[in-house]
Amino acid sequence: MSDNSLRLVWIYPDLLSTYGDQGNALVVERRARQRGLDVQRLDVRSDQQIPTSGDIYLIGGGEDRPQRLASERLIRDGGLSRAVANGAIVFSVCAGYQILGHEFINDLGERQEGLGLLDVVSTRGEAERCVGDVLADIDPQLGLPPLTGFENHQGVTHLGKTARPFAKVRFGKGNGVGDGYEGAWNDTVFGTYMHGPVMARNPHIADLLIKLALDVNALPPVEDRWYEALRQERIAAATQPA
Repeated sequence: MSDNSLRLVWIYPDLLSTYGDQGNALVVERRARQRGLDVQRLDVRSDQQIPTSGDIYLIGGGEDRPQRLASERLIRDGGLSRAVANGAIVFSVCAGYQILGHEFINDLGERQEGLGLLDVVSTRGEAERCVGDVLADIDPQLGLPPLTGFENHQGVTHLGKTARPFAKVRFGKGNGVGDGYEGAWNDTVFGTYMHGPVMARNPHIADLLIKLALDVNALPPVEDRWYEALRQERIAAATQPA
């Protein structure tokens, strides 16, 4: 990428855009523009090829059948995997998170191959569905404030040796394994179960992706008053007893 441009790719909005996850693309785009960057945003539908020249790729959540179709098409297309091999950043949510792993359980109750971009495996939990506000502490290595989000999933995601937990849960279920962890990341690939959309609740995650794309350690400050008001409201909601 050039010093003043950012190529943002929103993957399969026709299949994977549950719970307002497309808001993540809006937040990343806005916060990049606030820093004077020329943002080239491309929304790629499931009947289109994934470009390999993007800087940041975003994937949202979806129902079981669209998730299966998305995984099959992403594997067949190969563009996202090639982009990651070239150093692109990927941030995924819920179904998108599971797709980035080695495998998950599809709508037919079968094991479905994923992209293998994260060292995780997802199964279907037998306990009650994970639903509600979440508060978690993001991996200190990423240098971000606490994570707030909304989870709604039946999946259980197990992390392999090369995947780091994205956050440690204070309130909520997270990956559903029972170890208190939420999401996963490795180098430039990130996955989480958090909706919200998660970028609106946690704009610093959007800033992290932009910094990684620019290969810089800091960004100019921007107005965060409204984001912070939402954050504090949802953090309070997560900590209140049901």
